[in-house]
Amino acid sequence: MDSLSERATSRPDPATVSHIAAILKERFGERATTSDAVREQHANTLTWVENQPPDVVVFAETTEEVADTVKLCASHRVPVIPFGTGTSFEGHTNAPFGGVCVDLSRMNAILAVHPEDLDCVVQPGVTRKVLNEHLRDTGLFFPIDPGADASIGGMVGTRASGTNAVRYGTMKDNVLALTVVTPAGEVMRTSRRARKSSAGYDLTRLIIGSEGTLGVVTEVTLKLHGVPEAISGGVCPFPSIGAACEAVIATIQSGIPVARIELIDEVQVRAVNAYSKLSLREEPQLFLEFHGSEAGVTEQAARFGEIATEFGGGPFEWTTQAEERTRLWQARHDAYWAAMALKPGWKGFSTDVCVPISRLAECVEETKRDIAESGLIAPIVGHVGDGNFHVLPLVDPNDDGAFANAMAFVGRLVERALAMEGTCTGEHGVGQAKMKYLEAEHGAPALDAMRAIKRALDPLNIMNPGKIVDV
Repeated sequence: MDSLSERATSRPDPATVSHIAAILKERFGERATTSDAVREQHANTLTWVENQPPDVVVFAETTEEVADTVKLCASHRVPVIPFGTGTSFEGHTNAPFGGVCVDLSRMNAILAVHPEDLDCVVQPGVTRKVLNEHLRDTGLFFPIDPGADASIGGMVGTRASGTNAVRYGTMKDNVLALTVVTPAGEVMRTSRRARKSSAGYDLTRLIIGSEGTLGVVTEVTLKLHGVPEAISGGVCPFPSIGAACEAVIATIQSGIPVARIELIDEVQVRAVNAYSKLSLREEPQLFLEFHGSEAGVTEQAARFGEIATEFGGGPFEWTTQAEERTRLWQARHDAYWAAMALKPGWKGFSTDVCVPISRLAECVEETKRDIAESGLIAPIVGHVGDGNFHVLPLVDPNDDGAFANAMAFVGRLVERALAMEGTCTGEHGVGQAKMKYLEAEHGAPALDAMRAIKRALDPLNIMNPGKIVDV
């Protein structure tokens, strides 16, 4: 992979940066800063991708402030990098060419809830947990759950999905409309609140997954769903990773309306047991959840138990008690930190791929063999109900050979997924780290189309440059 510096075109000169910073400090006061610590916090912090901080961080509070900031940056050809909570893994928030980071965390208002229409309107800094807490008394909830308490704006940017995607879909299925500040500093509405439309290009889904490269999202209209009458959930051990994956495939193909079906391998089980004080058997485990009526979730759990037995799994221990389910799912959500605790001080190469469900067992088993042959410590977790799984190689940052070994493994993982008609990323997004795989996945004509869209909407290349595609 070319270094980021080799891909760079130019940075704003120091005089321009100082001029922009002075104007922003005059406009925003203490909400504009050039502090080294704050700037570093607004670049990549969670993974191996080098931290590349912006020149200035602005804490915007209104769409108008975002628009004014973008207009200022456009007039000086200075990059703009949107920032939510910084929980992304692939270098999305880095500023390889410097510029202004627009932190949207203070734009955290829930603007409207329409229970009768099953939708709501929020600012991008609202996090999913805050939104669901706000909705608790309405009988509605927002189902997209990537694990981290990500911001809604960030989830739009990366086309997030997570544990509930097998039943409720991803962000592209649950966003009705967006308000976006364009690279020219204009305010654009992509759609209305209607559940469907045939009126023109689908700008909403063009922006979803664009990772801040086509504009800054400042309002989001979301679909909501009714809270199920009953929820059952539990955990089921399997003798091998292949058996667990085959059970997943059989469950999905049998039409059981599972809400969540998550895999953790034996390495991740060991980490979760230590970190979350559980006592799961150190074997591959599936975490499952079913939504519906009391009778429905009982029937679904029983049917899955039968499938698990067919593949040597079990016993499937499940419950409808909210406290027990919450404890299990919190352990699953803490899997990243649990894995990192296996080797304190080491770096994590968190990565993900997604394959057609029929190829899942084959892909995961080959990946396990690759991990063993490479001598890596690399726990596996996955939203396997839709063929998506994650691998976290752990690497001693002082060992250059280990770093190269992990990088080579990630490359083979992607090649394996692509060979099985899958994708280089099911939900993490492209950012900087996976740009080099896009041509192999999509082909040159598709990449040229993406570049044409980028050039048409952002001719100055100021919106989060150096992400997704080079122009």
